[in-house]
Amino acid sequence: MAERGGRGSGGHGSLDKSITLPPDEIFRNLENAKRFAIDIGGSLTKLAYYSTVQHKVARVRSFDHSGKDIENEPLYEISVQEEITARLHFIKFENTYIETCLDFIKDHLVNTETKVIKATGGGAYKFKDLIEKKLGLKVDKEDVMTCLIKGCNFVLRNIPHEVFAYQKDSDTEFRFQTNHPNIFPYLLVNIGSGVSIVKVETEDKFEWIGGSSIGGGTFWGLGALLTKTKKFDELLQLASKGQHTNVDMLVKDVYGGACQTLGLSGNLIASSFGKSTTADKEFSKEDMAKSLLHMISNDIGQLACLYAKLHNLDKIYFGGFFIRGHPVTMRTITYSINFFSKGEVQALFLRHEGYLGAIGAFLKGAEQDNPNQYSWGENYAGSSGLMSTSPDVYPMQRTRSGTFDMFEMDRLERPLVNLPLLKDPSTYIPDTVDLTDDAMARKYWLTCFEEALDGVAKRAAASQPDSVDAPERAEKFRQKYWNKLQTLRQQPFAYGTLTVRSLLDTREHCLNEFNFPDPYSKVKQKENGIALKCFQSVIESLDSLGWEERQFALVKGLLAGNVFDWGAKAVSDVLESEPQFGFEEAKSKLQERPWLEDSYSQWLERLKEGPPHKCALIFADNSGIDIILGVFPFVRELLSRGTEVILACNSGPALNDVTYSESLIVAERIAAMDPVIQSALKEEKLLLVQTGSSSPCLDLSRLDKGLAVLVRERKTDLVIIEGMGRAIHTNYYAALKCESLKLAVIKNSWLADRLGGKIFSVIFKRVHISSVKMEQQDF
Repeated sequence: MAERGGRGSGGHGSLDKSITLPPDEIFRNLENAKRFAIDIGGSLTKLAYYSTVQHKVARVRSFDHSGKDIENEPLYEISVQEEITARLHFIKFENTYIETCLDFIKDHLVNTETKVIKATGGGAYKFKDLIEKKLGLKVDKEDVMTCLIKGCNFVLRNIPHEVFAYQKDSDTEFRFQTNHPNIFPYLLVNIGSGVSIVKVETEDKFEWIGGSSIGGGTFWGLGALLTKTKKFDELLQLASKGQHTNVDMLVKDVYGGACQTLGLSGNLIASSFGKSTTADKEFSKEDMAKSLLHMISNDIGQLACLYAKLHNLDKIYFGGFFIRGHPVTMRTITYSINFFSKGEVQALFLRHEGYLGAIGAFLKGAEQDNPNQYSWGENYAGSSGLMSTSPDVYPMQRTRSGTFDMFEMDRLERPLVNLPLLKDPSTYIPDTVDLTDDAMARKYWLTCFEEALDGVAKRAAASQPDSVDAPERAEKFRQKYWNKLQTLRQQPFAYGTLTVRSLLDTREHCLNEFNFPDPYSKVKQKENGIALKCFQSVIESLDSLGWEERQFALVKGLLAGNVFDWGAKAVSDVLESEPQFGFEEAKSKLQERPWLEDSYSQWLERLKEGPPHKCALIFADNSGIDIILGVFPFVRELLSRGTEVILACNSGPALNDVTYSESLIVAERIAAMDPVIQSALKEEKLLLVQTGSSSPCLDLSRLDKGLAVLVRERKTDLVIIEGMGRAIHTNYYAALKCESLKLAVIKNSWLADRLGGKIFSVIFKRVHISSVKMEQQDF
């Protein structure tokens, strides 16, 4: 929304241009809004509402083939159905436009479950009568600090890349942190007019432990007196251009250099505004604003640091209108905390800090629905993302008066938890390469996704031949995802750490936004049917081999199956131009590397010498040849050794990855042909489960709760992760408490070259852990 309605003077005319856009552009799905909350600060309003969202989902259902010739029949029926899910919407806009926005909401609001709107923030009192008059809802005011803490807890639990440290002088402004599974305790420092310091120990236990009257209001008020500048953002702009050393007296100004006795650098501030008492000259507005900013930030930083040390805390989250994502404030706060704590305490900021009050107020009004019992995920398609306010990075950002920032979260069907076998969940990082840091890789992958976009849009439209508006929706998808990619070129940190996974997930979110739930459904249906016809001959061939030969053939088959990935351009080009390309052709493509032999020989030795594994968890990748001719024969061999198997597949569709519902039908058909699989399913030695994910990649810290419980109950001691998305783009360095295999085929020339190999080189990585100890987890 950065450019919509953002041109011109930014007055009411600019707002009117923006506000007359269709409601699905700004106040999305307003007609289905059920519950509201609002946080009104000194200059910004944050509106929150809950809605039910109707969208299309792809379903598969097995045909009844009894007594029929099924040679030419499809394997299963595909249908597209309507599904209703829950979504949280958060919108931020300037207070100047609150009346116009309330009118807009009233005009588009069809019905709501409640007659009350929860409200927080100082403006909740000021605008109470206006809100009640416009919306016909009773305003129920909530405590500001309680709402902030509830909102903070909520985003810390549900958004993996929420927290960041600010590093102005590095190539990457925002350094995102790994979410710790236990978010408590922490210190929350809210810098509004004054400063409030709160120690948060649990969800409902927190206490105000200190504060200061010198805060954002002090900067604003004194800044206005010193510079005759009335607007807060303009003051910060002045400060960003100023040089505080022209106004402040430094240690070297007092001692002629560093103060060795006290260990103080000569460049430290000895006296804020100290030079104003001796210099006979006018100081620039910029220099005075910068000096004032340093004075207040240093005071807040020292105070926060002392309280953190007093309470043995090493994490401080900063929020409030004084922060608001401004680089100059984040930089000075970070410097102050680092200086006074000697690096032992970290200043941390939140990507959605501006929404915390609105989120908390909403949660207070929704307590009867217990939203904390669910897992939630950010909807990238409907969220503006974190925007840098640095003029050097993105000049348009500070002139966006009259436009809106948006943030959306979807309620997930099932609760998500850590995989119990993660060695250390607090240090686990799913992604192998941080594209925010790696400029060369970032440029390549963004270009790669741009070049593939037309093909994805074409595939989406073709997947719904009976829908007359499919081409129009596909073009809207193409435009939206293109715009997201351009935002990420300018600001790679917009949605947290930029990775191949986040690029893929954003694309899936945009496809779903325009009702393309499974563009590859027909492709998967066809390929599953073809692969099933070959299953028995593949098994007969494997069974005819000696034991050692068979183990190698199984691994090669698993890798060959992984070639069939429609998400890889090198593969999709082959599959579209060579319809007869099959399992044996894929085997001939594989480029075996020397280090495959080392890892494979270790695996073979383990099978020869060691006892059977108790239980293996296998994360499957693609439909068709991959799952049927690669994974299932491997599963069958493990079962024959006495190893139980948990086969985990995606809960929802992504590219041509096999879904849980598709795997059930495939397993049923294989069981009808193979007594080993049939018996294992019947005796529950082979269990098919869903991962809780709809991504081509894999985050082991956000897995379906049922899967995690099963892994613990079955004492799983082997994890097999298959596929480029799951084993290379993510989890290549993931440390587990048990033995693991990571297998994939490199289907991208650039990546293969970077890794020192050729396209279709194979990855077979075995990590052996001598013993497995799974700590009890509360699910």
